[in-house]
Order: sequence, then C-alpha cells, then structure tokens
Amino acid sequence: MSSKPLLTDDASPYAWARLAVSLTLMTISGCSMYAVVVVLPAVQAEFGVARADASLPYSLTMIGFGVGGLFMGRLADRFGVMVPLLIGALSLGLGFAAAGMAGNIWTFSLAHGVLIGVFGSSAMFAPLIADTSLWFTRRRGIAVAICASGNYLAGAVWPPVVHHFVAIHGWRSTYEGIGLFCVVTLSFLALFLRRRPPVVATDAALSAAAASPRPFGLPPAVAQSLLCVAGLACCVAMSMPQVHIVAYCGDLGYGVARGAEMLSVMLGFGIVSRLLSGVICDRIGGLRTLLLGSALQGVALLLFLPFDGLASLFVISALFGLFQGGIVPSYAIIVREYFPPREAGARVGTVLMFTLLGMALGGWMSGKIFDITGSYHAAFINGLAWNLLNITIAVTLLRRAGKRRAGAKGALAGVAW
Repeated sequence: MSSKPLLTDDASPYAWARLAVSLTLMTISGCSMYAVVVVLPAVQAEFGVARADASLPYSLTMIGFGVGGLFMGRLADRFGVMVPLLIGALSLGLGFAAAGMAGNIWTFSLAHGVLIGVFGSSAMFAPLIADTSLWFTRRRGIAVAICASGNYLAGAVWPPVVHHFVAIHGWRSTYEGIGLFCVVTLSFLALFLRRRPPVVATDAALSAAAASPRPFGLPPAVAQSLLCVAGLACCVAMSMPQVHIVAYCGDLGYGVARGAEMLSVMLGFGIVSRLLSGVICDRIGGLRTLLLGSALQGVALLLFLPFDGLASLFVISALFGLFQGGIVPSYAIIVREYFPPREAGARVGTVLMFTLLGMALGGWMSGKIFDITGSYHAAFINGLAWNLLNITIAVTLLRRAGKRRAGAKGALAGVAW
C-alpha cells in the first residue's frame, strides 16, 4: 500500500470517523489531569505531608504536559500522530502503575511529572489537535473545537469514576487499574490513526499568508514568539477563576462545596464555548475568534470585582466558562492559517505548551498575590492586566494580517491588469 497521503475534504466520512477516535483518545487520556486531584486527600493522609507537597504532583503533571507537547508535536510531524500516541499510551500505563506503587510523595510526584506528564498526556493533546487541523479545511474550526472538548469531557467523566473506585478499592489499586485501562484502550485506538495527514487545498483567502515565509509580515520565530506570549498571557488570566474559585467561595463564607459547583458550571459551559467558538472560527478565522474570546474573558473577569453574591458568582462563572472555552483551540487554527502545514505539530505544540505554563504560572501567581494582600481583589486585577496583553497582541497580529492580505490582493490585481 502506498504511503502517499490521500486527498480528502470535509465531506470525507473517514475524516469525521477519525475525529471521533481523536475525541475518545483525548477524553480517556484526560485522566492524567483529574485523577490526581481526586486522590489528593488520600495521598496526603497516607504520606503525611502538607497540602503544598501533596499538590506538587499536579503541578509537575501540568509542567510536563506543556513541555512534552513540544517534542511530541515534532515527533508527529516526522512520523505521524500514531507514534507519539503509542508512546503516550505506554507512558500513561507505566506512570499510573509507578505512582500506585510509590513509597513516598517524591516518587509519586516524579511518576506524575515525567511518565504521566512529559511522555504521557503531552502525546495526547497537542499532536491530536494539530493532526485534526490537517484533515479539515472549511470546517477546521469546529473539528478542532470538538477534539479539544475531550479535555473538558474528561473533567466531567473521570472524577466520579475515580472517586467511586477509590472508595471501594483504595487509591493505589485504582491507579493501577487506570494504568492498565490506558495501555489497552489508547494503544488500540491509536492504530486507527496510522494514516498520514492528507494533502488538502488551503482556503483561497489565506493561501498567500500560509505560503508566506513571513507570517503576519514577521520572521517566523518572531510570529511564533508573539503567539506564545499571547497564549501565556491569556491563560494566566484564565487560571485565576479556574484554580481559585473554590478557595474564593470558602473565603466568602459560602463553603467549598458551592465553589466546586461553580467550577463544574464553569467547565460545563466551557464545553459549549468550545463548540460555539469552532463554528464562529470557521466563519471569521482564528485571529478574530481569539480576539473575541479574549475580550469577553476580560469582561467576565471584570464582573468578579464588584459582584460577590452567591447567585451572581454562579452567573459570572457560567459566563466566564462560556467566554473562555474557545480561546486555546483558536491558537491551533491560527497556526494552520499562517504557518506551513508540515510544521503544524511542532508549532501547535509550542504554543499550547505556553498556554499550559500560563495556567501553572497564573494559579501560583494568584495565590501569591492573595498571600501578600489578604484578598483576591488584586489577583483579579492582575488577571485583567495579563488579559489586556493578550488582546494587544491579537489586535496587532490582526492588523498586520489585514495589511498583508490587502497588499496581496493589490499585487494580484496589478498582475491581472
């Protein structure tokens, strides 16, 4: 059988079937982010450590998640997405097994950071999003949004499942069971994605930009760096409510249970946001979608400052989820619109690495500001400042892209004349 990629389009049943497999892979592998949160109290009690030390495995998982995505993206560009997926499946299995047998918090943390983070979950996020973007043209936005929704679906599926088995069998046996489940299911599903990305025609309005060696009229390294800074900034802002809404509700006297409910509402509306933003992205493009989502995220952050009633916080949490869920997937669309397809894996992996680092930095920074000031008021303002930086970069790139497109149309008109 020839290894040459096959031509396809948005009507291809295979492309949609492949998307369904990618969504399933994303949802299953999302256990890496949520299982550790559920077992945190049991792990803290068994190892007899402080809450900060017990939180270390999650932080290392997120850092490894981001850093590993860069290398897994390059691997997918060179060998196809199936290779990093198989590596990720094996690493998640080994990581959960090793964490389940850990004798202390440091071994447990190392298993999470290296096996589960760097080599495991990272192989299941950026490479899948980049690969999905290569199989669609007109419906690329909604396809990427559906794939990325697996990350939020995992947040709805895994916590109750893990909690159920921890209550019956303990966290160690649960971890070993998750590891075995990941190896079997993820390896099997990865085989369905062995076909290499197809050769597709780029959108006519963007073909000149995508083929240009200077995206946005900038050197590729500069353009990539601006997207990375934008991704970091938007996620520093995004992390403030997501990471601290539970603690914020506790400080206000509403209890952590209400905070957990608000977080669930936020993530639930985040799924809706990702799907809606995918439809919007197909109509107005990645950059405009990024700008729209960032501006609305800023509005939601601003609403947290004057309103702190229980009902109003539920409403604002829903709005925040509805506004921000589509921001991160829009970066993958921007990369596909303005950079060569053969570089999609590496470049998407790099930008998404900075979004994950932004989540880690923002969560820590907001806590530090709270420690210094004694309230979250300044932390919300800090988030707004970072959000403004992201908007500024998006506006700058959009204006430069518009000028280059106008110049290209003028050049074509001159040739035609």
